[in-house]
Amino acid sequence: MSLSMAFRSGVCGLALGALLASTALADPFTDLARGFAGELAASGENRAPIVPGSTAIVSGEGFAPGQQVVLRQNGVALNDGAAVTADAEGKFSTTVAIPEGTEPGLYPVVAEISGPAYASTFELKVSPDLPESGSFDVTQRKLPRGLYQVAVTPEALYVTAAVGRPPVKESTLLKLDPQTLDTLAEITPAAAPARADGSEGGVFAVYGVGVDQQNGRVWVTNTRQDTVAVYSAEDLSLVKQFDVDAVPHPRDAVAMGGRVYVSATFESVVHVFDGATMEELAPITLTSGKRREDFASATLHVDEASNQLFVVSLGTDEVAVVDLDSGEQTAVYPLPGSKSTIGVGFDPDTGRIFTAAQGSDNVTILDAESGEVVADVAVGANPLNVVYDTQSDLAWVSVRGSGTLVALTAEGEIVGNLPIGPLANHAALDGAGGVYVVNKSRGAEDPSGDQISHVVPKG
Repeated sequence: MSLSMAFRSGVCGLALGALLASTALADPFTDLARGFAGELAASGENRAPIVPGSTAIVSGEGFAPGQQVVLRQNGVALNDGAAVTADAEGKFSTTVAIPEGTEPGLYPVVAEISGPAYASTFELKVSPDLPESGSFDVTQRKLPRGLYQVAVTPEALYVTAAVGRPPVKESTLLKLDPQTLDTLAEITPAAAPARADGSEGGVFAVYGVGVDQQNGRVWVTNTRQDTVAVYSAEDLSLVKQFDVDAVPHPRDAVAMGGRVYVSATFESVVHVFDGATMEELAPITLTSGKRREDFASATLHVDEASNQLFVVSLGTDEVAVVDLDSGEQTAVYPLPGSKSTIGVGFDPDTGRIFTAAQGSDNVTILDAESGEVVADVAVGANPLNVVYDTQSDLAWVSVRGSGTLVALTAEGEIVGNLPIGPLANHAALDGAGGVYVVNKSRGAEDPSGDQISHVVPKG
């Protein structure tokens, strides 16, 4: 059976004798593995998504030196059944051709291992490869490395940037002119205290960002130090740096109605702060609708018209609805076909919730009253965030793996797919029918990386 048939059909047509011959297996119940620590993963070439017609790189580590691995999909041995051998460090790498026409999705791959014997499975994700479409005016400006999020007011844009892993030493908070994208102010966060192991703490690097216009302040999440900070919206001077461990792994900060809401990634609560006093209030507790599961917060969205908060669960693939008048969760809806759900938006006119899922490459559109799925839309590799604009009646999706910005209607029709630069990370509405997008880079010399883009539909 061809590799194309292995990916595209549900029929396993190899006889047992052919299986044994192709893998050169030992006799059953011999060569027992005394534990196994191997890990397997698949990616595209040069960290690109795996799409139909491309090549997947399958790699492994933690194997015993000399162990042999044969990969199977749908019962068919890939690469003509040729085994790959782990090197002296217990690592290997091999390539697998993905046929043209392969349906995007998650394909289980079995690794048959010998010397000693074991078997393991992993998922190889084939992502949608959408053609460029739509007509847009785009203005771009290069910014410091490591762009994460952007927040918008009529007077200014606020952008966060952080580079590398702890201890992070390179981070910037910027204030930009929304028309020209010129930098009006920028600061480097203060030094952070030493880490728990006594090593250098770097700086209080900034990641999430939200603006409390009512109090003239910018809230940021210091994800690496498990805390938040507040800056002046006027000149970016530091107003308050919260203590380390104030909010576990914070992601988003959003302000509305005199309060600031901060998501603690993978926690079942949303932290709440008084915008004027900056004192922490009682948190909002979230519950999963799945038995014996805990809600794991990710992205937040607040809707002023309905005074509701929407939160997606990265761990359980659900979306929760919170009434901010009472502070109580009013609904939690499952997201069938959604995996590693991380982004959320809302259209108050149609009452529809939009969620973006990195693991399944799709946007799910739900009715907020019933939880019924209205549409399930493949948008590209690793969609990260989604915002809905009532001015243009479009949902804008930043698709990180594909490096694109996708525009779709409330019904789920894709009306635009725009290459925006590698690792499209976050989008925020401009208030007039357009959107600002920030993307990261694939390295210091990447000419299309670390840009802010202002995108406006033509016509």
